[in-house]
Amino acid sequence: MPSAFLPDRGVVRVTGEEATTFLQGLVTCDVAAIPEGEARFGALLTPQGKIVVDFLVIPAPGAVGGGFLFDVPRALAADLTKKLGFYRLRAKVTVEDQSDRLAVTALWGMDAPPAAGGVVARDPRHPGLGWRMVAPPPLEIVSDASAYDAHRLRLGIPDGGRDFVYGDTFPHEADMDQLAGVDFHKGCYVGQEVVSRMQHRGTARTRVVPVSFPDFPPMEGLDVTAGEKTVGVMGSAAEGHGLAKLRLDRVADALAAGEPITAGGIALTPIKPDWARFAWPGETVEG
Repeated sequence: MPSAFLPDRGVVRVTGEEATTFLQGLVTCDVAAIPEGEARFGALLTPQGKIVVDFLVIPAPGAVGGGFLFDVPRALAADLTKKLGFYRLRAKVTVEDQSDRLAVTALWGMDAPPAAGGVVARDPRHPGLGWRMVAPPPLEIVSDASAYDAHRLRLGIPDGGRDFVYGDTFPHEADMDQLAGVDFHKGCYVGQEVVSRMQHRGTARTRVVPVSFPDFPPMEGLDVTAGEKTVGVMGSAAEGHGLAKLRLDRVADALAAGEPITAGGIALTPIKPDWARFAWPGETVEG
């Protein structure tokens, strides 16, 4: 029953009689149709369709304060609060950064755990990720965040700010279209036209994908190269598993030419994750 307190995650709460309508017109996920005990993966985008911040949205019962809880990178919780407040105008909603009162714990390899005075929801990105619990900070830390990080990397799930840059990445590039982070049927939201166009045209050539390496991991932020060409940027890594943001067309050319793919001199092997539905280098159709 592994679990890990995630100190780098914060919590923003949105409440009010118009909270659902307010959020529905802003974020990429469908907040109006989240069943009890579940969450939605989504993001707030720029008007140009790039990710400002990604998050998990969890409905909270009235007994624990109600509204919607946003499980977000703690470093961006205050900024998300400010941006949602900017969009609020006259909407009857309240937006609060509650990161000092509520904490996020990841739990996996188990059935639904008890809520411990908070809210528990299944992580919608991948079945193997398990559950997220938003509750007052735990009295006892079962394991540190590195255990969850290694688990996440084995599943090939990107982490914003490490595996892609906020403000400079489209949802498709961060695999949000693959990991249930964009609802293509819900209607308008900020940046929706750009995201829909990329979906319909299939123009996403850059993706965050898993890579393996033989020994110690390359440093985050190193260029990934093939021959004389830069094909991407290295992201997070641990225990032989990593993620890199790669131009898949350039990776395909390198593989066809027999050129090694490296970061800081360390050989990398791109691996197609089990959740990927996009065409992989060497494939001619979507897999």
